[in-house]
Amino acid sequence: MLLSALLALLAGPAWAWPVPVASNLERLLAQQDTDKDKKITIDDRGSGRFELMDSSGVAHPVEGVYALSVLLQELSQARTFLDPSALSENPVDRTSRLIREVYWDSLTRTVDERGIGRVARDEKAVSLDGRRHVYVPYSDERAFEYFRGLERSRPELQLKVERLPETVTPGFVRSLDGRHGILTLALTTGPEPEGVPFVVPGGRFNEMYGWDSYFIVQGLLSDGRADLAKAMVDNHVYQIQHYGKILNANRTYYLTRSQPPFLSSMLRETYARLPKDPAWLKTGLEAVLREYRTVWTAPPRLNEEQGLSRYYDDGTGPCPEVEPGHYDEVLAPYARKTGATPGEYLKGVLAGKYADKGLAEYFVHDRAVRESGHDTTYRFDGRTVDFLSVDLNSLLYRIETDVADLLDSEFGGTLRLSDGTLERASLWREMARKRKERVDAFLWDEKSGLYFDFDVKNRRRSGYVSATTFYPLWAGLASKEQAEAVVRNALPELERRGGLAAGALRSRGELSTERPERQWDYPNGWAPHQMLAWAGLERYGLRKDAQRLTYRWLWAIAKNARDYNGTVPEKLDVEKASHKVFAEYGNVGTEFAYITKEGFGWMNASFQVGLKSLSPELARALRDGTDPERLFGAKTE
Repeated sequence: MLLSALLALLAGPAWAWPVPVASNLERLLAQQDTDKDKKITIDDRGSGRFELMDSSGVAHPVEGVYALSVLLQELSQARTFLDPSALSENPVDRTSRLIREVYWDSLTRTVDERGIGRVARDEKAVSLDGRRHVYVPYSDERAFEYFRGLERSRPELQLKVERLPETVTPGFVRSLDGRHGILTLALTTGPEPEGVPFVVPGGRFNEMYGWDSYFIVQGLLSDGRADLAKAMVDNHVYQIQHYGKILNANRTYYLTRSQPPFLSSMLRETYARLPKDPAWLKTGLEAVLREYRTVWTAPPRLNEEQGLSRYYDDGTGPCPEVEPGHYDEVLAPYARKTGATPGEYLKGVLAGKYADKGLAEYFVHDRAVRESGHDTTYRFDGRTVDFLSVDLNSLLYRIETDVADLLDSEFGGTLRLSDGTLERASLWREMARKRKERVDAFLWDEKSGLYFDFDVKNRRRSGYVSATTFYPLWAGLASKEQAEAVVRNALPELERRGGLAAGALRSRGELSTERPERQWDYPNGWAPHQMLAWAGLERYGLRKDAQRLTYRWLWAIAKNARDYNGTVPEKLDVEKASHKVFAEYGNVGTEFAYITKEGFGWMNASFQVGLKSLSPELARALRDGTDPERLFGAKTE
């Protein structure tokens, strides 16, 4: 026994303990995982102390929830030799390291022979025939040949490959109910095509999402993964070229809608980290211009009277991707009139048996709020299509200035496109100037010192205080005075212990059985709002506010990772600085056993980007776990 232990010790690193994995793992779970969820957290009621037995029978005491949870994670990976220093690795450093070394790769997918089996599965829309449906754009003959060949050569994948029609109509998308599937993305140009890789958010989101991708790209660039960031841009350009827009995500039920447009900034920031390639940049710019003109500044998204844009979805009826029962509350009063249950009534709606104008209008707005990315919220009062939103028009201003800047810096102010037309930076600057005038006229409220969405139906600003009031700062649309007013007036209502809330408590209003909590309202906070606010504040020299907000958010992420077995979730309750958010869809990124392999895309990004921006003093406080209330004072409503 001593000889075998000595040989095992010599085979591993000198600083590691050789350990019998199975017996230690079994004892650890039995003693410390009292709620039997295969994680060790502060909610467990174990002793907080464990004797780790090495292969020679020597006991090594491990104490504290965090150290025990790390031990569980290490053992779950069948680590025969355990490095004791891993048990004391600072939670901030461990989280950042795992994001950089593990999570990005774990979240990377391809739509090709290697990856199709994984991404073609979809929890959100069940295929009634049991096949994995794969749809190829009409305009990509090469991709169609590739995937049809795959269908024939790999029958075990159970693929059903189809080519989309040349013109995709809402009626066609509706006809796919029961056979929705994955939409193919770009393939490499070599003799043996491979899927261009992309990063997914994680959890049940196993496809490439529109606005998530911008924040993910920021995280990738922060971690030196410019190659993967470039691949993300290439896939978004492909979508515009072959599907006509950047899709909500590459599933067929998303063919009728987009998401908040960030491609120009994604392109610009990625290009700055790559070797100069004007041809690649030109291709990306042409895609940006096409989507800007044909999707975002054209009817039905353009409101011609105000000259500003809104979110919209060209589809009709209920969204196929929602979870069963999601619409029951809305359908109940309609169903009662017919004696049907909400589920039966929904089937009747889809079959054309029932038709109600009010319900049809509800679905128009419901689809539009999903294009906004803020699904769902009381911010739009269930009438999303009626609002010219601050976030969308700030993003369009950013596109206009991004295009102008790139034309100036990379093409001498003018660029002849592939169709022969000439683009001038001066024209795009003039477009941005006019949009700022319209934003100031319709979205800026001088009395409140905040930006609000404009309700075209009632011809007034909404008054709902949202974190999107920081978007004009990120876009550079605000004046210095406006930026300072936003900070002065928004932060008292939105800044909480764990960061920025999505909206103000008073704007959300009282909750009840008839008015349940929505995930994009108070007290929940989201990574995109934090990251855009940080960048916006820095742009206007408001660094102290940016640093404080960054610290709050990173502290909340690190605290939850420390106390809850490494959890990095989709969103946070910023009032409690907790991942325990149960509104609507729950919290993606919290359901795993032993160890998370992914985190969550934009949360990973926010942690990496934020950590690099913190001052050395705040970075030290973060690693010490100092509560932001000790540093900055309490923030409660």
